[in-house]
Amino acid sequence: MSLFDWFANRPKSGSPPSVSQAQEREIADGLWTKCEACGVMTYTKDLRANQMVCPECNHHVRVYSDERIRQLIDPGTWIPMDEHLIACDPLQFKDRKPYSDRLLEYRKKTGLRDAIETGRGQLDSLPLGLGVMDFRFMGGSMGSVVGEKITRLIEFATRDRLPVVLVCASGGARMQEGMLSLMQMAKTSAALERHRQERLLYIPVLTHPTTGGVTASFAMLGDIILAEPKATIGFAGRRVVEQTLHEKLPENFQTAEYLLGQGFLDAIVPRTQLKPTLVRLIRLHQPVEQPLPLIAPTLNLSGLAVDS
Repeated sequence: MSLFDWFANRPKSGSPPSVSQAQEREIADGLWTKCEACGVMTYTKDLRANQMVCPECNHHVRVYSDERIRQLIDPGTWIPMDEHLIACDPLQFKDRKPYSDRLLEYRKKTGLRDAIETGRGQLDSLPLGLGVMDFRFMGGSMGSVVGEKITRLIEFATRDRLPVVLVCASGGARMQEGMLSLMQMAKTSAALERHRQERLLYIPVLTHPTTGGVTASFAMLGDIILAEPKATIGFAGRRVVEQTLHEKLPENFQTAEYLLGQGFLDAIVPRTQLKPTLVRLIRLHQPVEQPLPLIAPTLNLSGLAVDS
């Protein structure tokens, strides 16, 4: 029983409160957070100190780009990139509402320009390029701006010889941009290939959910692929796969644990251990200065080595 539950059930004035009275109690907005997995109420300040991981069941509460940057980047070292880029509506797309109106709605609702924040910063004093996708903005869908910002981040890191970390959270390609969205898969993949040719490190971190065209491109092209526990990771939806294969899939299909067992991931890392894990991996893959070549010795007629 949590502390909040104890206070809620405590009798008042010698008589226990009714169920309706307990339900009518008001809680200050944001003071407590209810775990969507186990239902336990946790003091939000304590939950944030635990990196938004439930202390009762270890459920990883979804976090967004600003919170993720605070968790990973050393204070005062974050320098955002390409904040001016915004999506347009080249196809004049309209479903229940025009795409241009939908973009304005999400910008106002989230305070973001699009579904990713990119920049450079320091991770325990180690410089790196970081991109963090934000699921609040149209389900983290990958449109032209997302692809362009990721590509520019990778190209910048290649020029400055920095490692790149991308925290992925996306429903896939943005259908409102059609082929222009799908082109971002090839563009980001090409930038990562140039980064790889320079023998530089790239680590994607797959969070819940990572699906569709993001999974089919930069999310699965890492030198070391990490994931958070119980994250949903896949390309097509479960129902589509079952109808295509005409067979029942395992219950844990498209979870991080299932993909780790199939060899698609290198490790599942709890959020509280993500920063120290990334630090160790980046330090391990730091470029090492090549030692000066030794001068090969020559042999004299008596078989003794002498300096050349």
